[in-house]
Amino acid sequence: MSTGLIEIRRAKPADAKAIAAVHDAAWRTAYRGLIPGVELERMVERRGPRWWDAAIRRGSRLSVLLVGDDLAGYVNYGGNRAKSLPYGGEIYEIYLQPLYQGLGFGQRLFSAARRDLSLARLDGLVVWALAENENAVGFYRALGGQPVASSTEQFGSKTLDKIAFAWQR
Repeated sequence: MSTGLIEIRRAKPADAKAIAAVHDAAWRTAYRGLIPGVELERMVERRGPRWWDAAIRRGSRLSVLLVGDDLAGYVNYGGNRAKSLPYGGEIYEIYLQPLYQGLGFGQRLFSAARRDLSLARLDGLVVWALAENENAVGFYRALGGQPVASSTEQFGSKTLDKIAFAWQR
């Protein structure tokens, strides 16, 4: 692991393969045992390099974290999709390679996305997390997120609770 330079920048099409690898490893680590195996495999397989390349090329707000030469994580964000919640921005997903978790890099990605959303005049921020994902729930609470809504999501035959955490400007 090279740690000479830590950089957060907008994703480029050439990053698609590395983003897919981060997604794969992070999802398998975070959701194994929560999301049924078959459903988890389908979700991971759908998000291969072609999917990420298309997302980048269509202008999705997607930033990556580089630690030396390693693409260590990403954050995908934009306008709030839950119109019933009074927040302009939403972080759709934020993931790190397991090797880089717990080192403060997630907070850096979160702050960069929040800053970018604020510059785009999307004030206030919401993030959804599976309630049983203790690492994510703890991460958002540690960043000062307040629970503001709940919902459920179906994964095959399993229904999981979700929590929305929010931050004001």
